[in-house]
Amino acid sequence: MKKLSIFFAAMLLAVVSGFSQATFKPSVGLSFNDFSETSTGDAKGKLGMQLGGSVAFGKKFYVEPGVFYATKSSEFTYSSSPSISTTEDALIKGIRVPVAVGVGVLGNEKSLASLRVFGGGSGFFVTGVGDALDKDNITSPTWGVFAGAGVDFWIMFAEASYEWSLTNVSKDVANIDFGKSRTLFFTVGFKF
Repeated sequence: MKKLSIFFAAMLLAVVSGFSQATFKPSVGLSFNDFSETSTGDAKGKLGMQLGGSVAFGKKFYVEPGVFYATKSSEFTYSSSPSISTTEDALIKGIRVPVAVGVGVLGNEKSLASLRVFGGGSGFFVTGVGDALDKDNITSPTWGVFAGAGVDFWIMFAEASYEWSLTNVSKDVANIDFGKSRTLFFTVGFKF
């Protein structure tokens, strides 16, 4: 964890020295989580959330590190026998640290509205789980990549992004093997 903190601090310092303008972006959002595979049942995405912020460095081309408290939730149904089916909520809470690189494609900071696209990598550090899971059986951190688009209007913005994890969420959770997670994020916030 200490090495990761030093890495992000060094990266942030390099970015700050390379760009003259910083935009602070507090935001709140919704998420829908799913899994690429499960060994013994079906997983359906449920509503989760994220709350935090990011700092964008640059104008037309930008780098944007962020920190968010996030919940990823799925409804998992599995059969313990041919006649018995069990449904549980698979809730994972943690700190999401995305680092995006983006470009404005329509409009600019002087336009009433502008469109931008972005992508990057992220880490998800588990801080807790719901009653149906055991935190010790959840991989932390999980690493992922994401892509998305955003619309800026005046001092507000709205974004949609899709994230694919590169690491499995778990190896064995109560005899349930989750694969990689896939998460859809919708975020709104302000720019200062």
